[in-house]
Formats: sequence, structure tokens, C-alpha cells
Amino acid sequence: MHNEYKIRVWDRIAVQSGAATEVVAVAGRRIDPPDAAFERFPLHHRDRVRQAIASVLAARPVSAVVSSAACGADLLALEAARDLGIRRRVILPFAVDRFRATSVIDRPGNWGPLFDVLVADAAERGDLLVLAADDGEEAFARANLAILAEGDALAVAANAVKRALIVWDGASRGREDLTDQFRAAAIARGWVVDDVPTQ
Repeated sequence: MHNEYKIRVWDRIAVQSGAATEVVAVAGRRIDPPDAAFERFPLHHRDRVRQAIASVLAARPVSAVVSSAACGADLLALEAARDLGIRRRVILPFAVDRFRATSVIDRPGNWGPLFDVLVADAAERGDLLVLAADDGEEAFARANLAILAEGDALAVAANAVKRALIVWDGASRGREDLTDQFRAAAIARGWVVDDVPTQ
């Protein structure tokens, strides 16, 4: 209740001052596996990236953050939003247990407990959306589009600015790069796009 009250007060102050609130959609790199050929998001950059995300969120009148919940960019953004009292809307491409096994605890960093807390909190608040999708890259691509669609709906309801945070190394892996696809889709939908470097 305390966080919900904080969000309502923040939004009211922003509206009264004439400033628009913002809905922030987040996507980006997962933490690198131990045998990564190239560094995209090394684990030792975790704290610095989390602070960078928190700084962006704290500096703006953000009413909601929309993200998936994979280890790395997603969970760091959700954690920062929670600590700032910002609403979190969590989108998963498929069942929670399967997602936890394939996108959370399969990389270094002990992400499981944070995932469990954040997802349970989102579910309790009615802000967890689990898509009916199969495994594979298509499921993640659909989740990316769902994040933007949910963000669009929240922004319309709050008359808010749409801002996308792309937490990545800034280099596309090519046509199959889901982070780059998310970035392109956000731009096409009229979102303001900011990059948060993971290097």
C-alpha cells in the first residue's frame, strides 16, 4: 500500500505542476554466460548498470515500468523500480517456472531469489501477464511486442510520455538480435529511446 500511495502522490504532483508522467519500457541484454565469446553484459558490471537504470528512473516522473524478467537488464530495472516505489508490469513469454529455468537461473549471479520476489509481487498486484506461447525465439519476440503494447495502453490511460530504455552494449548481433528488434519497434511506435550501456 505504501508504494501504491507513493505512486499516486507522485503522479498527482506531476499533473499539478504541468509535467507529464512517463511510462518506461525496458529491454536489454542478459548477463553473459561463463563461456561467452564476446562480452555484452559481464556480471561484474551488474551494480554499475543497476545504478545507471535507477538514476534514469529517479530523475523522471515515472508512473510505471514495463519489462520481462530475465536475468540482467530486466530484473535490474524491476528491482530499481521497486526500490523507487514505481509500479512494475511484468510480461513473461511463457509459464513462470519454465521462464525461470531458461532465462533466469541459467546464468551466473544468483538471480533466482530476486526473480521470485519480483514476480510474486507483480502477481499479487495484478501486474503479471504470462503469454500463451511456445518456447523459442518467436516467444521472446512476441513478449517484446507485448511489453510495448502494454506500455502503450498504460501511457494512453495516464496521458504519459513513452520512454524505452535499451540496456545493452550498443552493437546489434544482426537480424536475430531481440534487443535490437525491440529498439526498432519502440522507435516505430513513437517511443523516446534511451540507451543504458552494459560495457
